[in-house]
Amino acid sequence: MNLHQFRFVQEAARRNLNLTETARALHTSQPGISKAILELEEELGVDIFARHGKRLRRVTEPGRQVLQSIEIIMREVANLKRIGEDYSRQEAGTLSIAATHTQARYVLPTPVAALRSRYPKVAVSLHQGTPEDVAQMILDDAAEIGMATERLTQYDDLVTLPCYEWRHVAVLPVGHPLARLERPTLEQLAAEPLISYHPSFTGRSRIDAAFEQRGLKPSFVLEAIDSDVIKTYVRLGLGVGIVAEMAVLDDVLCAPGGDLTARPVGHLFGPNVARIAFKRGAYLRNFVYTFAELLSDRLSRPLIERAMLGQSIDQPAASDGL
Repeated sequence: MNLHQFRFVQEAARRNLNLTETARALHTSQPGISKAILELEEELGVDIFARHGKRLRRVTEPGRQVLQSIEIIMREVANLKRIGEDYSRQEAGTLSIAATHTQARYVLPTPVAALRSRYPKVAVSLHQGTPEDVAQMILDDAAEIGMATERLTQYDDLVTLPCYEWRHVAVLPVGHPLARLERPTLEQLAAEPLISYHPSFTGRSRIDAAFEQRGLKPSFVLEAIDSDVIKTYVRLGLGVGIVAEMAVLDDVLCAPGGDLTARPVGHLFGPNVARIAFKRGAYLRNFVYTFAELLSDRLSRPLIERAMLGQSIDQPAASDGL
């Protein structure tokens, strides 16, 4: 048996047993993958997959146990590679980060710049996507660290830690009637056309839950994943925007003399918690710990190390805004 066989079996399971997609993902041929899997099954003496003709139909019971062992083996292989890179190049390499747009645009620039200042030989590869994309990139070893508000805690193979709390704000044209209020109510917001995030992004589930609990049915006339897009359409008069507060903290549009203004609505929707995530059991290089510490004063290398070992950690309880 060999690592190629393990990788083929693992990817086939991830691709819903579609060998055509598996071959495309691994840049090899479908017959080669089929042959390698059959050879591994013969060597093990069990069927990993049940078949109908040449098609894979399901993972067998012994196959599930084989897949669990393969996951451990492949994770440790990845760790060995990182250990070698870390000790041969202590202050060089590439840090791969997966994050949602809001985190990438408004939160990560300062800590990324600080990391580059400390480790000038470390390149940064930044991947943006949905919270589900962020989780999957970490699980697939495409990223070493991920950052999002939603979903990350739903994956057993991820270690997640709270990074910081944030709240929503309403963004309005300066002359809008609600701009004269310090703290708009849910009823006042529900009476306006609203522009906010897609339901899977940036605390949107908290917004929907708050309206639902009050028995209100607001009209969301536009949904986006990008805070800047939301503000653009607010400027065009399409409605009132609801965005994350970090999207307006240094926004010239919402500064005195700008054409937009912001009003706090965190009292209506509650706090949200942005979290960082690592793959359980992964080996983290020195500059990964440094970057996590730059993200938040809540995070430290000893804390992350304890979490990665499955030990309990003492952190203030907070809601995740799921």
